[in-house]
Amino acid sequence: MAEVEIENYTESGYIRDKDGNLIPDYDMTIKVFDDGDVISGTIVQIDRDEVLVDVGYKSEGVIPLNELSIRKGVNPENIIEIGDEIDALVLQKEDKDGRLILSKKRAEFEKSWDVVENHSREKNPIGGTVIEVVKGGLILDIGLRGFLPASLVDVRRVRDLNQYIGEKLDCLIIEIDRNRNNVVLSRRAVIDDERKHERKKILDNIKKGDTVKGTVSSIVDFGDFIDLGGLDGLVHISELSWSHVDHPSEVLELSQEVEVKVLDIDTERGRVSLGYKHTQENPWQEMIADFNVGDELPGKVIKVVPFGVFIELLDGVEALIHNSEFENSECNAKVGDEMTSKIAEIDVDRRRISMTLGLKIDSEDEALEDKADKVESKTEEVSEKIVDDNPAAETVDETTSTAKAVEDAEVAVEEALDDSKIKKDAGKRLLKKKKEDDEEASDKEPDPGSLEDVLKQMKQATKPEDE
Repeated sequence: MAEVEIENYTESGYIRDKDGNLIPDYDMTIKVFDDGDVISGTIVQIDRDEVLVDVGYKSEGVIPLNELSIRKGVNPENIIEIGDEIDALVLQKEDKDGRLILSKKRAEFEKSWDVVENHSREKNPIGGTVIEVVKGGLILDIGLRGFLPASLVDVRRVRDLNQYIGEKLDCLIIEIDRNRNNVVLSRRAVIDDERKHERKKILDNIKKGDTVKGTVSSIVDFGDFIDLGGLDGLVHISELSWSHVDHPSEVLELSQEVEVKVLDIDTERGRVSLGYKHTQENPWQEMIADFNVGDELPGKVIKVVPFGVFIELLDGVEALIHNSEFENSECNAKVGDEMTSKIAEIDVDRRRISMTLGLKIDSEDEALEDKADKVESKTEEVSEKIVDDNPAAETVDETTSTAKAVEDAEVAVEEALDDSKIKKDAGKRLLKKKKEDDEEASDKEPDPGSLEDVLKQMKQATKPEDE
């Protein structure tokens, strides 16, 4: 062996063997590290379940597949290639088989936590790729696993989260716990911040009563949200149609372009209330011109509720028949039944129609007629007394009493005939019958005259004798 002249050979990686020859000091070439240290190495082999890394140790380091990436079920060849320089964390310097066990993902954790904590302190958005859909949200690769709740994915509700798989999203960190390895993200906060200027511009340019265009961005149980170009306005379910709506999806569809009317603006809260039905033809305008109280109309039962039934009179025009209109206040109608009823009331301002079946009216009419008969009988009795006794009444007191009886009868008639149109009709029948009776009586005895004449006679009879 050729002689090698090396001074301080022990510091140059050489030692002398037992024969005095210089040989490399292999122990000095082996890196010194402990469990938990992060070391560098080169990928030398990729297998299905592990990766071998040359880290300058007496044997290659082994990275199990589950320690390669935070992504589950990933193909190693999609992440690394032979010859790549990587950092890995030492899990075990020597396992039971004498192997050096490493973790690439945990080494990235340590570096990523520093980056994540810095973004959190500075309140800067951090980018990450969606790698998984889990219950309640998404998992993003931000160097570690970040959780993005479904409610914070967008400014509006997202039904299908799978559409985001593979997309890179910018999010704000809203919660961080290094001890629990927990990071919670919000993409909605980033979008809200970007749209602040757009929202302010929209709020400054619209006013109550305006008709604006927008796109249906979300449908919920209580209404539809309309994207006005950076600001979402709400069309409440009651403002979708002039007719009854069970669910907003019956009227509008997602992504449908619509015209809506601005009903109210809350600039402080950045909210806009919209109306869709106000841009549609109101069937009540035609109804008001053609319908009148007392009209008898056919209709189909479209909904049964605890207090009655709703019937459809025309397309988009509904009316209510209250339970009290049915016999014994019990409604046995079913959806689809055909019914004929009369209009009892039209409330134009509230766009409501009340119908009646006539059962209650007939019973009231009969009661009114009974009352009217009694009043008629009393009136005839007083009138006959005036004809017989006036003007030769024996005393002023008796005539005054008679006048008082007639006055009471007039009040009773007025009370009986002022309640409703139906009661007025009953009063007309009463007066008609009295007129017929009076005409029949005129053939038998002198006509006392009209009611006005009778009252004049009573006034004459009640004057003092000295007048």
